[in-house]
Amino acid sequence: MDRRTLLLLAAATALGVNRRASASETPGVTSTELKIGNTAPYSGPASAFGVIGQALNAYFRQVNDNGGISGRKINFISLDDAYSPPKTVEQTRRLVESDEVAFILNGIGSAPQLAVQRYMNQRKVPQLFVGAGVDRWSQPDALPWSIGWQPTFRTEASIYARYIDAERPNGRVAMLYSSEDAGKDYVAGLRSVWGGNFDKKVARMATYESSDPTVESQIVSLHASGADVLVITATPKFVAQAIKKIYELNWKPLTLITNTGISVAAVINPVGPEKAVGVVSTGYLKDNGDPAWKDDPGMSAFRRFMKQYMPNADLGDSNYVFAYSVAETALHVLKQCDGNFSRENIMKEATNIRNLALSCLLPGIMVNTDPKDFRPIRQMQLQRWSGTHWERFGDLIDGSAT
Repeated sequence: MDRRTLLLLAAATALGVNRRASASETPGVTSTELKIGNTAPYSGPASAFGVIGQALNAYFRQVNDNGGISGRKINFISLDDAYSPPKTVEQTRRLVESDEVAFILNGIGSAPQLAVQRYMNQRKVPQLFVGAGVDRWSQPDALPWSIGWQPTFRTEASIYARYIDAERPNGRVAMLYSSEDAGKDYVAGLRSVWGGNFDKKVARMATYESSDPTVESQIVSLHASGADVLVITATPKFVAQAIKKIYELNWKPLTLITNTGISVAAVINPVGPEKAVGVVSTGYLKDNGDPAWKDDPGMSAFRRFMKQYMPNADLGDSNYVFAYSVAETALHVLKQCDGNFSRENIMKEATNIRNLALSCLLPGIMVNTDPKDFRPIRQMQLQRWSGTHWERFGDLIDGSAT
């Protein structure tokens, strides 16, 4: 064997060793497995969102049944944080430091996820497609390892402000909102439209804590203000309580509720569909109860998935559609990674999505990201509860400039 052959063999051996070392040193990745982490409120005041974690897990079981991704099966580890920021910190550290996941996907809740955002960025672990709409998920320069998914709360609030101006130009507005960052972003969205007229238009505001047992007293106080417009930005439990109390008071304001509280299964049906007639919200996902999507290919694929992997789930819960769509987005990112699942490359591909059409997004809405714009979905459409389903009206509204 000549010297040249020996050198080539030595180089090949070294290359093989380096490749194995590289694979073993990539957190959450082996030759057969890719670990993905998640925290969700399976218990606590926002447990209605727990189905999101369940649906994500079911989606990745489907991926595994179809061969996995780049020769690897997905190990999806979802832990209960009870919608409690201290618990989120504990569970996230476990996922990152003990389970050594490659990234965290769609952790739920503004306050819980904000509690770990600095930690995730300091550790340079992707915090992908967070299940909350505060603006801090769209700060690529300051927080380059965190990216949201849904339209921001400021965008949604600005849409409501313009709708109120059109429908009730002289209306007096009452508002129920969370004392956390999510609620403050909704207030900021209204202020962005009304500016110096904000205090003139708003008759009264009331806040709630996620630990509160009920918001009935807040609704009574807002009713006493004499307002003829009511904006409710709350988690499903409190949206349901608010709608019920409004009905009991025989108060008939123009009522607008946050998109995160529109689940028919978790909000509307428990209250009574007739009590929510006329309530307005926004949407960017297809509603399974809307007859318009009866034969829609995307919704048909969603229903087949649910029948096979979550046969006992209530299809009236829009959180399943949300989770399915997030999972589709994540799978697209993993395919773009082309087998390179380093945290750096996962983040690179998550911020380079071009015109991605998902099965359950409303027609005309696509997912787009780039390294300087961490807002994947920027369009919404107004919708009104008819008594049986959400009816869309008006054109798509682009919130890119909000």
